[in-house]
Amino acid sequence: QVQLVESGGGLVQPGGSLNLSCATSQGVIPLYSMAWYRQAPEKQRELVASISKGGFFTEYANSVKGRATISADVAKDTVYLQMNSLKPEDTAVYYCNGALTLWPWGQGTQVTVSS
Repeated sequence: QVQLVESGGGLVQPGGSLNLSCATSQGVIPLYSMAWYRQAPEKQRELVASISKGGFFTEYANSVKGRATISADVAKDTVYLQMNSLKPEDTAVYYCNGALTLWPWGQGTQVTVSS
């Protein structure tokens, strides 16, 4: 059973930055494409960014393209999402999971963008 623990969220002003972290079970990252998702209140969970197995390719939702960078550190079993130029519409709970295989969701980390 894969465990996922998100952290790094918080309250930030518009235009600010956050680096979110996703700690995974040992050995997951080399075997699976990984992704970040987010869910705002009363909205569907949506895909934000994904990174291919091996890290050769990344993809981003149009809403965050140019402002977000997904990366992974195999040695630390951690996936990151660096977000810059944050907007109020980025406010949501952010989750990590497999891009092609979904495991039970973690608790997520809250990102609130407000002045």
